[in-house]
Amino acid sequence: MAKSKSQYVCQSCGANYPKWSGRCENCGEWNSLVEQIASGGSSAVAKAQKSGKTLSVRTMKSIEDSDESHRYKTGFTDLDDVLGGGILAGGVSLLAGQPGIGKSTLLLQLAAYVSQSRSVLYVSGEESASQVKLRATRLSADASDELHFASSTSADDVAATIRGSQYSLVIVDSIQTLSLDDITSAPGTVSQITNSSNVIIRAAKESGAAVMLVGHVTKEGSIAGPKVLEHLVDVVLQFEGDRYGGFKIVRAVKNRYGSTSEAAIFEMVQEGLKLVENPSAALLAERQDADGSVVLATLEGTRPLLVEIQALVNPTNFGYPKRTASGFDLNRLNLLVAVLEKRTKLNLSDKDIYINVVGGLKLQDPAADLAVAMAIASAAAGRKLSENLVVFGEVGLGGEIRSVRGADQRIAEAKKLGFDGALGPKSGKKNLFIRSVADIRQALVDYVK
Repeated sequence: MAKSKSQYVCQSCGANYPKWSGRCENCGEWNSLVEQIASGGSSAVAKAQKSGKTLSVRTMKSIEDSDESHRYKTGFTDLDDVLGGGILAGGVSLLAGQPGIGKSTLLLQLAAYVSQSRSVLYVSGEESASQVKLRATRLSADASDELHFASSTSADDVAATIRGSQYSLVIVDSIQTLSLDDITSAPGTVSQITNSSNVIIRAAKESGAAVMLVGHVTKEGSIAGPKVLEHLVDVVLQFEGDRYGGFKIVRAVKNRYGSTSEAAIFEMVQEGLKLVENPSAALLAERQDADGSVVLATLEGTRPLLVEIQALVNPTNFGYPKRTASGFDLNRLNLLVAVLEKRTKLNLSDKDIYINVVGGLKLQDPAADLAVAMAIASAAAGRKLSENLVVFGEVGLGGEIRSVRGADQRIAEAKKLGFDGALGPKSGKKNLFIRSVADIRQALVDYVK
């Protein structure tokens, strides 16, 4: 019998090597090469050349418009907006997030809601039926006769079930646990994830069933497995936040059927995840008006949000000052500290600086620059920000304050919560609510008292 040839495949990028090495030369990852049985590539190419046939084509004008009514509501209005109006029939979505953040809880609640009007299948490759039943009982998600359950790690069986049954929605928890019988590598490897996803996606397109896949993440926070997994699916949802408390945010990283600028904000309670109706009021409920505390008017997708930025500045006990940021990019913090030292009279070279975004949120909004800079200056000087103001604006390397998107929405949210004004960049139209500042030096002189 001929000896089967093996190859080593990188689990991060999918590059092939004839022998093992500690580091992938293509992507630079260490200890990512896994041995797999090589497939007959040349014979597959020869077979494809003989079996291929001419495609049937038609004009774009002759194609019928898709029926948007084939969307299933999730029971969470904000999550429907993130998905572009609901779960689209025949679409495949991937939900990824940290372990324990609530992915299975969210999908079980979603499945229970959809099962009130349609047939739903929940497939688990990680938990047994009794374990899922315990969660369903806690979430009051076990009352519907149309919510079905199966426990399997075979991608072949899951795909066959999707094709042979009339389920409107199929949830697979998780894609990293599935494997194909024809592939010898272990579940979770590049080849298993790629081929299992392909089989399930083809089954979903043939049957018209909507499929939602759960994905794991690496310790760096990126979706585990090959990048091609994100390209294969129609929608990629990222579940972010602190798994031990605070708010949790679902945002669309990719969406073929809608916008990627929406976000749904949840909080975990005993009965499961629930939408936060007024997150700004909840985030500011325990705020103390002290030095180093600044209220930022930010945007989560298209939703305006007021969040407290806290700064603590202390003399360093070591030769090299420490910079720490929770919920804010550390490189951006170092840049803002450099701008403050260069463009103002603040001396921060011998100070430890700590930044905290209250509520466990992770800010990606450039408009947070001015609020962070003002919080650092307030803490360093031991003085409060004058009056009842919210702050927003991007800070340039020259110390100038640049305009940001959604200024009207930020101002409307500040007015709704009773603030007297907003400190921000100059705008083209007059607005008495905004206290315009041209640069960071002017902002510190005029408003840190």
